[in-house]
Amino acid sequence: MRKIYTSIDIGSDTIKMVTAEIYKNRCNVLASTSLSSEGIKNGLIVDAAKAIVSIKEAIESMEKILGIKIKNVIASVPSNNAEFSLVDGYVNVSSEDKVVSGNDIINVLQACVYNKIEDDRELLVVNPIEFSLDDRAEIKDPKGITGERLGVKAIMITTPKKNIYSVISILEAVGLNVVDVIFNSIGDYYELRNKELDSSISGIINIGAETTTVSVFNKGILMNTKVINIGSKNIDKDITYVYKLNLRDSKKLKENFAIAHKRFSQVNETFDIINNVGEKMKINQYEVSEICMERIMEIIKIAKNEIKDLTNKEISYIIITGGASEFTGFNTLLNEFVDNNITIANINTIGVRKNRFSSSLGMIKYFHKKLEFRGRNYSMLSDEETDELVSTKKKSNVSNDSIVGKVFGYFFDN
Repeated sequence: MRKIYTSIDIGSDTIKMVTAEIYKNRCNVLASTSLSSEGIKNGLIVDAAKAIVSIKEAIESMEKILGIKIKNVIASVPSNNAEFSLVDGYVNVSSEDKVVSGNDIINVLQACVYNKIEDDRELLVVNPIEFSLDDRAEIKDPKGITGERLGVKAIMITTPKKNIYSVISILEAVGLNVVDVIFNSIGDYYELRNKELDSSISGIINIGAETTTVSVFNKGILMNTKVINIGSKNIDKDITYVYKLNLRDSKKLKENFAIAHKRFSQVNETFDIINNVGEKMKINQYEVSEICMERIMEIIKIAKNEIKDLTNKEISYIIITGGASEFTGFNTLLNEFVDNNITIANINTIGVRKNRFSSSLGMIKYFHKKLEFRGRNYSMLSDEETDELVSTKKKSNVSNDSIVGKVFGYFFDN
């Protein structure tokens, strides 16, 4: 059975969508799109009508690329006011032969959160730390092991109900069925993970348009997260204030002219523009880069301090991702002024070679691993829809069992 999934990352500035096929433990991107969003402020939905219009446009864009209708999605939800609890639970192994199955894992995870969720909150995820089976402890995956009584220690993550239901309601309003919800930070981790991250205490900083999310992971398990109300739009506001421009022109100046590190900018490189009071201005690259650089350094400093507040343990690695990390010269800025344990994400998957997609791509990888761990076999497309997907875009000169081999070159808009 082919595993095909679609994720949607609803951000304050853009909506990102990815459709990917998991084939032979590889994630092959079939389609991706990133469109401007409205109705979302600081990561929260503030105008459902405007948000629905933006989401519809993103869905239509994806469906046009794929040639099929999207019905099911994994969705990102805000991590504002998330709460983390250490929980445990026990169940008897259900099969006659007493061999632990995926059903037993589901049962024990349900047992460990039973009656532990407050009425105004909703369970987002329960991440197992370790399992026990009879007198054996520290088991990572008990499937296939024989025993009588299965136990688990886990981290239970809950969030206010409004954070989840506000997202689900607008997605259902556009005809989508939400099969799972997830924090962006978990998606980031599953996209950026490696052996070092999986075996250490690490941090991830995702610099978005209006917010920056900082998260701490212990050997791959999300232990804490916080949303800071500062992001790349603060750079736009700084440029607007200094040069008396509108925000749209400031954003264009930042993205197409400025450099994250002023040392690599040119005083003689200038940009001609008319400000809000009708003055003709000649802005040089060095000055506007200096404005950007100061704000970026402030964001990183605040984010690092927040990570220290989230844990009293030493952080081995910090990875910065999000759209703002694509800023020209960002990596050089880090290398010169920031600790050497901080790096920038490097998304190198064909079809999504931009850090803004780290959450949406990682959400798919997390969802697949979650199903696999629980012994579930699932795809968001039926066999008929999968056949339609292949036949719509098939290239006869490519022989590859993977769908991406049959449709390569057709699906990408970036």
